Amino acid sequence: MTTPIVAASQLAVNVLDAHSLLAAFGVLGVGAVMFAETGLLVGFFLPGDSLLFTAGLLCTGSAQGSLHLSLGPLLVAAAVGALAGAQFGYLLGRKAGGTLLARSRSRRLHEGVKRAEEFLDRYGHAKAIVLARFVPVVRTVLNPMAGALEVPVRTFTQWQVVGGLVWSVGLTLAGYALGSSIPNVDRYLLPLVALIVVVSLLPVLSEVYRGRRAAASEEGRG
Repeated sequence: MTTPIVAASQLAVNVLDAHSLLAAFGVLGVGAVMFAETGLLVGFFLPGDSLLFTAGLLCTGSAQGSLHLSLGPLLVAAAVGALAGAQFGYLLGRKAGGTLLARSRSRRLHEGVKRAEEFLDRYGHAKAIVLARFVPVVRTVLNPMAGALEVPVRTFTQWQVVGGLVWSVGLTLAGYALGSSIPNVDRYLLPLVALIVVVSLLPVLSEVYRGRRAAASEEGRG
């Protein structure tokens, strides 16, 4: 007979751990996390990058654990959650974004707000909306920030769809591709997740580097 303590421990879910989330909720959990991380300000701590990559990896036969996901439903859930979440965050920002951010006491969240504002100022609406998808916390706060700053609905929707699909589908397929090519790949899950998070930041780092070079060039001319 299972004791209440054992049963409770089996039901416990670590929301910061991608594998724990997938084991508890499967494909539907991926969609829910994508929605929460990109649409709800309380979701800034969720592991979006590692969750997408890990889920893709677990769609392959190379992962030897008991958990196995189907690629097609996973891609749909990830994309729908990421796109719907961003659009909801934008609408939330238009309605009450400033008030919600002002009431939050999270230091990390406010740092993310500052970075989101810098993104919009430095790169313009289109590029900032796409690049923000690859930066934790920023992808959570930029959507309501765009709504609060009254970025045109059409502009936001167009570029959040582009960025959302590249991010959600791209990271999921990256995990699937790697898992398909390496036997027992789940043994190396932690270093691989760390690597994919770093790789996902490369487009942003490239833009920052280009921006600094352009600024330095303008100062030199002046």
